[in-house]
Amino acid sequence: MKGGVVAVIAIFAIFSLVVQPGQAVTCGQVDAALVPCISYLTGHDASPSPPCCAGVKAVKGMAQTTADKRACCGCVKAAANRYADLKDAAAQSLPTKCGVQMDVPISRRSTKMVPRMYEENEES
Repeated sequence: MKGGVVAVIAIFAIFSLVVQPGQAVTCGQVDAALVPCISYLTGHDASPSPPCCAGVKAVKGMAQTTADKRACCGCVKAAANRYADLKDAAAQSLPTKCGVQMDVPISRRSTKMVPRMYEENEES
């Protein structure tokens, strides 16, 4: 019961961090949304937790414009580089495991800030 309450509180906290239209995405928002994923990304958990997946969905919601996607990507890449034990395979599989098609790659090795397909036909 206690774990369920904590998960619900974490999910509400993450959704409260989602950027409102017209506001810039910050790394603090992206970091806070993905903190519940650290145990999975470092190999301590076999699968992402519900609060982790809620955070992945929140980051996707933040990345609406090309500028937002670039900001989110830079934040995710910087965060990934802070964890030496981050498992790249876990990072790359995270969106799929959470059932989210992510516009922002989760990897410290990503060299593209926004995939080319998002730069075309998108307003900034």
